[in-house]
Amino acid sequence: MMIPQIFSTHDEVLAGALVAAINNKTKPPGSLGMLEDLARRIGLIQQTTQPRIVEPALIVFAGDHGVTAEGISAYPQSVTWQMVENFLAGGAAINVFARQNNCRLHIVDAGVNHDFGKRDGLLDRKIAHGTRNFADEAAMTAEQCAQAMQHGADLAGSIAGNVLGFGEMGIGNTTAAAALMHAITQLPAAECVGAGTGLSSEGIRHKETVVQAAVVRHAVSAPLDVLAAFGGFEIAMIVGAMLKAAEQRKVLMIDGFIISSALLVAAKLQPAILDYCVFAHCSDEHGHRQMLAHLGARPVLQMGLRLGEGTGSVLALPMLHAAVNFLLEMATFDSANVSGQNA
Repeated sequence: MMIPQIFSTHDEVLAGALVAAINNKTKPPGSLGMLEDLARRIGLIQQTTQPRIVEPALIVFAGDHGVTAEGISAYPQSVTWQMVENFLAGGAAINVFARQNNCRLHIVDAGVNHDFGKRDGLLDRKIAHGTRNFADEAAMTAEQCAQAMQHGADLAGSIAGNVLGFGEMGIGNTTAAAALMHAITQLPAAECVGAGTGLSSEGIRHKETVVQAAVVRHAVSAPLDVLAAFGGFEIAMIVGAMLKAAEQRKVLMIDGFIISSALLVAAKLQPAILDYCVFAHCSDEHGHRQMLAHLGARPVLQMGLRLGEGTGSVLALPMLHAAVNFLLEMATFDSANVSGQNA
């Protein structure tokens, strides 16, 4: 895949105009807190002092992981395809929250170990029936990794609207994300590995051993090599989708631990992508707080979430609407005949 060129949103003139517009609303300066930061960020992304949220969408990518053979998950691999069926039936948490927040939902088979056949509502981009076990060999070949990234980019490029979120489903993908984090940030494995779907303390220690040994075994550092060694097909597609969406100047809604691990890779390839990101929440999955700190991120929500699927991103959507709406609709001191601050 040709890596898109992403340019910084930094624009001193526009940033100044946005701050002036925000401060001229009928409120004390800074009193809307993070909403003011969001309004400024979205305005810089969209290159306007009148930003809007248009047709927000979220893509859920599903894929299986060969590393589940190491006993690193509390749930069997079959849960991945069963949850895809749940998505298609409209019964998962992400379906509920997407309906509630008028967010269009797209479900993608990136590499599930199951044959769904032709199904309404399912986008078939299957690379293989799951990755290989990265405890023994690279999860993907370089060609598979590039193909997955291209599929993600093509999907992101085909979706209308100016806000795009990313969700995932894949038993074993917190182990893949922890390995990506360990390899990229060089933080100790113990700070990267958590309970995932509900491992015991002993299970977490085993998972940590698997991650640490695999990172030592592969000894890769280039971002695409790291992604191919440890990532999942769904994570590689998310990397490609993020890069393409940022190239199109969309707002990127970043969910929890797995989505942030994809961003670690994308930011290594194109650091300016971080200008386009809104970090929806801080997950309760161990390691996410450190991952956000590494990215210099400030999450919108702190709700103890650790479900994945993109749920945190959709739950944060009302905050994006509030940020642009106050900038568009709130009266100014002049228009409301309200006195400003004393000189």
